[in-house]
Amino acid sequence: MRLSKYLSQNGICSRREAENFIRRGWLQVDGEVVHKLGTTISNSSKITLHPELQKFQKNLITILVNKPVGYVSGQPEKGYKPALSLITKSRQHIGPELSENTRVKWPIKNLAPAGRLDIDSSGLLVFTQDGRIAQQLIAPDSNVEKEYLVRVDKSVTDKQIQRLTHGLTLDDVKLKHANVELLDVNYMRIILTEGRKRQIRRMCALVGLDVKGLKRVRIGQVRLGSLKPGMWRQLTRQEKF
Repeated sequence: MRLSKYLSQNGICSRREAENFIRRGWLQVDGEVVHKLGTTISNSSKITLHPELQKFQKNLITILVNKPVGYVSGQPEKGYKPALSLITKSRQHIGPELSENTRVKWPIKNLAPAGRLDIDSSGLLVFTQDGRIAQQLIAPDSNVEKEYLVRVDKSVTDKQIQRLTHGLTLDDVKLKHANVELLDVNYMRIILTEGRKRQIRRMCALVGLDVKGLKRVRIGQVRLGSLKPGMWRQLTRQEKF
């Protein structure tokens, strides 16, 4: 197995990061510093991480944004701003729980979205420098829960709830089980463990419902909480997805 693949599968770093660490000479295999990209290892190989690599990873930051409607989470679209532009000094939320973990060096570089939230939706969006977190949240085999509050155009029936929970297919692929709870006649809590493009809107359309409002309030164990729209905060070292 390639060293970069092994490191990725074991949550040590992403494959891209592994290549960067190899270039820096921060990885050893069986006591020898690895310099060659594409190096392969065996099941008995001993992988050693240089202290500088561990220090580097410890200083990587992850940011939580409360994205308003009208911002795109990834590449900018004509006439719309990217959610990344919300990460400014004036928009940082600093609460008592963040007092020891709010020192940010400006400008913040190499932040990438770990997941998507469409332009018409709001709520929790993650940007990170850490490939381990990105992989945890967006890898094809990720089972991290994402919780949404969804308002639709009409009263929701028991049959529609059942279909949303299981039995729907998108893009010729059967969807995973969803946790769907009716909070009001036209207001639902939907929890997914996958993230297909505009998935909830398309799921609702399949059962005859039109989404009028969609807000993501939780990813894994991390909640949006009291973070105001358009504001951001740093993920603390105590928080885990």
